[in-house]
Amino acid sequence: MPTIQDIKRRFEIIGNNEDLNRAIDKSMLIAPTDISVLISGESGVGKESIPKIIHQLSLRKHNSYIAVNCGAIPEGTIDSELFGHEKGAFTGAVATRKGYFEVADGGTIFLDEVGELPLTTQVRLLRVLETGEFIKVGSSNIQKTDVRIVAATNMKMIKAVAENKFREDLYYRLNTVEISLPPLRERKSDIHLLFRKFAIDFAEKYRMPVLRLDPDAVSILENFKWPGNIRQLRNFVEQISVVEKSRSISPEVLLHYLPDYSKHNLPSTTPNSEKDADFASERALMFNAIFELKTQIGDLKKLTLEFLKENQNITFYEKNHALINKLFKDEHPKNDAPQSTALVPVPNSLPAVGNFSGDNNNNNYYNENDRIIDIEESGSLSLIEKEIEMIKKALEKNDGKRKDAANELGISERTLYRKIKQFDL
Repeated sequence: MPTIQDIKRRFEIIGNNEDLNRAIDKSMLIAPTDISVLISGESGVGKESIPKIIHQLSLRKHNSYIAVNCGAIPEGTIDSELFGHEKGAFTGAVATRKGYFEVADGGTIFLDEVGELPLTTQVRLLRVLETGEFIKVGSSNIQKTDVRIVAATNMKMIKAVAENKFREDLYYRLNTVEISLPPLRERKSDIHLLFRKFAIDFAEKYRMPVLRLDPDAVSILENFKWPGNIRQLRNFVEQISVVEKSRSISPEVLLHYLPDYSKHNLPSTTPNSEKDADFASERALMFNAIFELKTQIGDLKKLTLEFLKENQNITFYEKNHALINKLFKDEHPKNDAPQSTALVPVPNSLPAVGNFSGDNNNNNYYNENDRIIDIEESGSLSLIEKEIEMIKKALEKNDGKRKDAANELGISERTLYRKIKQFDL
């Protein structure tokens, strides 16, 4: 029985990551069996190496091994590619053709990107897995095949099943054993090893000295997120090998070739959920309401002072100027502010500008503590009332069209619908 290191040398696998070693070990254990295998991992992590290991260590190693990229075959021809077709089965079928399952009888088929299979093809594949039977396109004859299937995907298969994009029964049939490969960002200690391996390969290919990294450049390389994984790192090394004249790579040179390095290492401020987006919309609406409320309170303060000045009640204005300013200070008096006991003459109801007589002999005096006219209660609207008023105005302005009203308010339609329901508008 070969060791993990033997397998790495044989299949040119670089790295000592624990999760990578576990995946190789599991491949070696299941290889002698006919168990179906599902390999999961992000694009570019090297999933194509695992089915080769399984095939070469199995009893089928002397028979065919066929790798099929399911995402690269058009939906209209994939059944023909996998299961074959009879002559005249469709336009262009000028001869009978064998499919991969017939050609690979007794061997192994690797279905890469299996999550891209159409639902109709998934039904056919499930039948092969359960009974070993298939039917060519355009034929009525049942054929048998003895094929081991190893599948791979970079999709979240549970999510695809929940969204009815992948059959649940096929998923569990393929997923008898799952082998998961870690992304490159979780294999930091392997990144420099891979860089050196690729640098040597490209130095031989292009007949030039091997690239070397400064110690600080190694640290930058290992802390990059590598969203494209090993495939991205390989292309990155090839680019530097060809373009750079110097064979010693400094951190400055390395950063020049790394795409959006700072963005990959800074925390994102983008809302990460629909709930966050709704909160941002509501906050914008509240800010608009507060701003308009503040403006109206300022106008009310200005009108009050004009009432007193225009009626030439100079003595009263001078005596109560401090009180008026206090009542309107910050637009929101604090509950623990000292209460004034000044007597302010007011009419029973505020008349239009210029109609206030300012007669100090009338009996319309009140103690500010009595709150006959309360600044918070009648001088301004509450935030909720203001919000309702803004929503009503926006709906009226846009003839009841909620989408246009939401755009007018600067909020999402979903938030507007909830507000309409909340306030029973």
